[in-house]
This record gives sequence, structure tokens and C-alpha cells, in this order.
Amino acid sequence: MRRFAALALLSTRALAQTYSQCNPLNTQCPANTALGKSINVDFRKGAVNSFGASGSPSYGSDGVSFTVAKGGDAPQLNSIFYIMYGRVDVTLKAAPGPGIVSSVVLESDDLDEIDLEWLGANPDEVQSNYFGKGRTTTYNRGRFHRLDGTQTRLVTYTIDWTQDRIVWMSTADSKPLRTLHRPDATDAGVDEYPQTPMRVKFGAWAGGDAAHNAPGTVEWARGPTDYQRGPFSMLVESIRITDYSTGSEYRYADNSGSADSIQAVGGAVNANYNSRNALSVTAAPAPSLPTPTGLAAALAYVPRGGIGHDDNNPSPTRTQTGWPWVAGATPTGGSIPSGWYMTSEGKIMRSSASDAACHLACSSFLFALSFAAGLVLVLCSR
Repeated sequence: MRRFAALALLSTRALAQTYSQCNPLNTQCPANTALGKSINVDFRKGAVNSFGASGSPSYGSDGVSFTVAKGGDAPQLNSIFYIMYGRVDVTLKAAPGPGIVSSVVLESDDLDEIDLEWLGANPDEVQSNYFGKGRTTTYNRGRFHRLDGTQTRLVTYTIDWTQDRIVWMSTADSKPLRTLHRPDATDAGVDEYPQTPMRVKFGAWAGGDAAHNAPGTVEWARGPTDYQRGPFSMLVESIRITDYSTGSEYRYADNSGSADSIQAVGGAVNANYNSRNALSVTAAPAPSLPTPTGLAAALAYVPRGGIGHDDNNPSPTRTQTGWPWVAGATPTGGSIPSGWYMTSEGKIMRSSASDAACHLACSSFLFALSFAAGLVLVLCSR
């Protein structure tokens, strides 16, 4: 039993490491847990423990809802794993309401970032954005795209990220929303192309709340937010994530933040990239909309990270159940402990080998306990 307790402690430490605020550009950081495969999560079936929750996402027969009802609300889910290039397909309905923002974000520890965002004030528009190393020297990376009915119907959106280009797409249009080729992602000769392992997070927040955001952010979000007209909810039905690389974890070999510095432990970068999982793009992207009048300067206030922080629960928390996580506990991180694995549905479960070991140990313990009890009974009867 002491061994089980020790394993649980080690697992909790691993959980705490994954969500550290360590930036690999500045120091040596813990490795990132790799997805290394494809998962298809149907939130209509409930929560999965491969995503940590911040705030209070709620689950129902139609999926997971992210509701903003008052100041400081920013419910979201954050993957405990990372992908090194990959594809994300998420089926969602954006939240309505002036100043309300729905976001899907890929973000790395060194602040590479790829975003999709929906502003509740405009139900017929979606925004795409990207950052390299969190640099905000210019704000010419964001684009606005026409897409009807983002708040009234479920639409599947795709971010397909390879070493050569990024494609933002939706099933509501036969054309990509946008394609960014790596040579075009430069700023004054600096490579701004996202190229380090990213985790996936999504949720809703009130960018138009003047009590919690800068005036420029409120303007960008087309606020102000009027909570009396709420609550406002974003709905996510499902998400499919494919990691184009393989292995158990991704490590930064140095502080350069370059793709060449990433080591795939037990696998290889791009080893899972093939014609079966890659997005085939045959049409040119639809023209982007012009930046709305008055919002050019406000784009400078789009928060890096693409999503707000929930004041009611600022740290991502675990929703793990069973061994090695203590029921009711909420450690502030996520990882996959040794002896456990992730299913194709995004559930983290104990491997059969671990089950067998646990069963053997538990059986041995119960046998010893029964033998001792029997011995005591015999001695007492004398």
C-alpha cells in the first residue's frame, strides 16, 4: 500500500509540472506530455480527464457549455497534452452578446500561438490570428472572415498546422478561411511562425467587461458587456485532435524556441503526418474582410493567449477520478502517469499491466490480512 501511495505522490508531482509557468526561452523547463496520436472527444458523453477545467464548464446531452453570467467568468478547458504540429477539428456554436468572446487557442510554453475567435456582437464573422513567441511588435496578424450563423448552428472549424503552413477552415464553406505559409510569417526579418509544442484550450469570456479589461480590449470585443442580457453560452459538441508527431513527451534541447530544438522522446517529429490525416486544400482562401472601422488600433489589445482568465477559479484544475487521483482533489496541472494511457476518446485509464499488478498486490494484501485474522482467531480460541 505504501508503494501505491508513493506512486500517487509522483503522479501528483507530474500533474503540477505540466501547467508550470516556465518559458523554455529563458530556462530549462519540464518536458511537455505528448499526445502522439489522434483522439476524438464527444462531450455529449460527458467530461474526459485529458482536459483540465478552469471556471465551471457544464455538460449536457448537447455537449459542454461555457457560460458567462457575471464579471470575471471565463470558463474553459485546457488539454493536459501537447501536439507538435497537428490538426484540430472542433464542432461548436459561438456565444452571443456584445463583448462576449468565444475562443479556440493553440498555445506553447514559449508563447507560440494559433487562434480562432468569435465576437458575440457579430454572429456572421470569425477571426483568425497567430503569434510567434508572444511578440506583439505589430498587430497585422489578425484577419476577419465572413461566416453566417456562427451563433445559431453547430459548425466544425479546423486548424491544420504543419511545418510549412497553417490553414484555418470551416465546414460551412468549401474554401479555407485563411492559409498562412511559413515564409510569410516574418516581421522585420524575424521568424514569427508557430513551431513549438502546443496544448489546446477553448472557452468563453467577457472581453467587453470594462471592469476587467483595458479600454482597447473592450473596443476590440465590441463591448461593453451587459450581463443583464445574459447569461451567454458557447457550446462545444466535440473535438478531434491529431498530433502529427509521435512519442511520449516533447523536450526543448535549448533556449532557441526553434522547431529544430524540439526532441520527441520515444518518437519523431512529423512521424504521424500523412495523407490520411492531413488537410487537403484545393481551393484558394476566401478574401478576408477589411478590418472594421475603428478597430485597427484596438487589435493591439487582443490578449495574448486568446482567452481570458476566470477570476472565480484562476488556475486550471483537474477533474480526474479514481487512483492515483484522490476523489475531490483538484491539483493544478495535468500529465499522464506511468502505467496509464489515453484512449481514442480522450480518457486516461490504467493499463492492463497496471491493473494486473494492482490486482496481484491487493490480492496478496487481502490474503495476508485473512491469514493474520485466522491466526489470531486460532490463538484466541486456545
